[in-house]
Amino acid sequence: SARPRSRAPRSGVSDMAARVLSAVKGGAIAAPVPVRRALVSVFDKTGVLDLCRKLASQGVEILSTGGTAKSLREAGVAVTDVSDVTDFPEILDGRVKTLHPAIHGPLLAVRGNEAHEGDLKSHKLGAPIDVVVTNLYPFEKAAAGAEQPDSPEAASEVIENIDIGGPTMLRAAAKNHAGVAVLSSPEQYDAFLADVRSNDGSTSAGMRRSLAAQAFALSARYDAAVAQWMTRLASDDAAAAEADGAAPLPGAPVRPVVFRSYVHHSNLKYGNNPHQGNAGVFALAKGTAGDAALPFEVLNGSPGYINLLDALNSWQLVRELREGLGQAAAASFKHVSPAGAALGVPLSDQLAAAYDASAIAKRVPGGALTPAALAYLRARNADPLCSFGDFVALSDVVDEATALIIKPEVSDGIIAPGYEPEALKILSAKKKGGFIVLQADPDAELPADEWRELHGVALRQRRNTFVYTPESLGKPETSSPEVSEAVRRDLTLAATTVKYTQSNSVGFAAGGQMIGIGAGQQSRVDCVKLAARKAQTWWMRQHHKVLELPFKAGTKRQTRVNARVQFIEGTITEAEHAAWLKSFDEEPAPISAEEREAWLAALAEEQVCLASDAFFPFRDGIDAASTIGTKFVTQPGGSIGDAAVIEAAEEYGMAMLFHGMRSFHH
Repeated sequence: SARPRSRAPRSGVSDMAARVLSAVKGGAIAAPVPVRRALVSVFDKTGVLDLCRKLASQGVEILSTGGTAKSLREAGVAVTDVSDVTDFPEILDGRVKTLHPAIHGPLLAVRGNEAHEGDLKSHKLGAPIDVVVTNLYPFEKAAAGAEQPDSPEAASEVIENIDIGGPTMLRAAAKNHAGVAVLSSPEQYDAFLADVRSNDGSTSAGMRRSLAAQAFALSARYDAAVAQWMTRLASDDAAAAEADGAAPLPGAPVRPVVFRSYVHHSNLKYGNNPHQGNAGVFALAKGTAGDAALPFEVLNGSPGYINLLDALNSWQLVRELREGLGQAAAASFKHVSPAGAALGVPLSDQLAAAYDASAIAKRVPGGALTPAALAYLRARNADPLCSFGDFVALSDVVDEATALIIKPEVSDGIIAPGYEPEALKILSAKKKGGFIVLQADPDAELPADEWRELHGVALRQRRNTFVYTPESLGKPETSSPEVSEAVRRDLTLAATTVKYTQSNSVGFAAGGQMIGIGAGQQSRVDCVKLAARKAQTWWMRQHHKVLELPFKAGTKRQTRVNARVQFIEGTITEAEHAAWLKSFDEEPAPISAEEREAWLAALAEEQVCLASDAFFPFRDGIDAASTIGTKFVTQPGGSIGDAAVIEAAEEYGMAMLFHGMRSFHH
């Protein structure tokens, strides 16, 4: 018999629950299948005329429906109407065209199966169909374009764009891909024709399986879009009925369902940790067409899971700095928080000495540091201890000067909107060719909503698209001091930086760069204390005793960075001190308490700015900020303790601006 038989159920399992259909004889993937008969019924007619002309020129019989048949016939392509094959007209305003045994018999008949071939012959259903060309009604476009989507009239129009015959042909042909090729997109036509040419007028098994997989993916996305729309309407109906006091419908309540489709891009070595396998990168498929592109391109190296978390977050940070301030921006990221962020602002002589800018400039042809190079140099030197092994982000095209500055640093990778050829060559050679170079797509259309899956629960939120600008910070809530354009720039820099820092977070900025970031603390005052300590270390690195440390020749760059921080903090153990001394020709003279106090007092002259990702609930954060001479603060405001916080700012002579936009980041 040709009818598939079900396997026997396992012991203790119901027959219906366990029943699985066994394979039909001859249903395995076959060798190349000659193309003799094609069914063409498309809504989107892009490229279909050229496709059919080429098929017809090879003697392929073309069956078609309605408007498609009319277009082909007018273009001089010989066409057989489906209604002539079925001996039945299209009915119900075109709702029923191809739903007929004379179409689906030849589509589903298994090649080489005598019973199937006998059925086709005895019922006069014609020869097997070897190719199906179809695409679907634009349901999503209809649903999105409805002016009043919930009105009965709009719903009727949307429902009319739910395709029935198309998905039926699509799935039938895809199921029977052992003998049938199914084309579901104009983008497939050229590859299909090339496959037919290379197989002497036949389709290869590999091509048919690939096309079938794409067809089922399209069908799944299409049905998902319909289900999302329909369940939302049903849920809204139930909610409205409940509000009117009507009795609920019997059975389980209908809840909106959401389907998300991803397209695999590449595998990752592992996830957060080496024991977390099955890691990969996927692009979100958009719409039923399944368009799926990553917002970046890998130009060099193999990014890891955490690399990509850093890259995607850091890119948004520098992109928004460029948008909000109109200047080149850079960020140095570690574990999904910035160690530093900065703008392409020229360096003072004091900072140039602390950042070793003169030695760096010698590596750059002409010795000139471009805005992108300056932004990177500042970002990396905000907290060079934490930037060790970082991921870099640049808002602008990376030039040769910037690449030469990055070259000697210990870093995992970089993301930027583009690279000069020489810069790409320099960066691609780092880490023995393993340095990760990603090119971001500045024009990538990001989804409006963000999703996260945790322990079987999915969370959704609207993406935080707010961009801080100097104008968005508002007016001071305090009486003094005056807020200059440079201060508004630094406040904007700090607010944008903490937006992409693990919460709770605050950040200090001065002179066009971050100087201390306090990330991921449960208490906001602890964020301020952490960031203030980092800002003090940044400032102390500019002290002459730090700049004049007598390092031994050949001491590595990061060893110098670490040794300077140990020298500044002065809290190393006896054993640590012995190891520390090995980096010097002689033991350095310590910075006295008086020298430290006097030097730190001068930090107040730098117009230090502070931003917080959320309101200060108590004045303690302001008290802690005052210890490094902070003069300007921006925060959302909105706490019941705002009055006390403003009063504290007044006591310290700080200007405080409320911008009203909380930016937690988790």
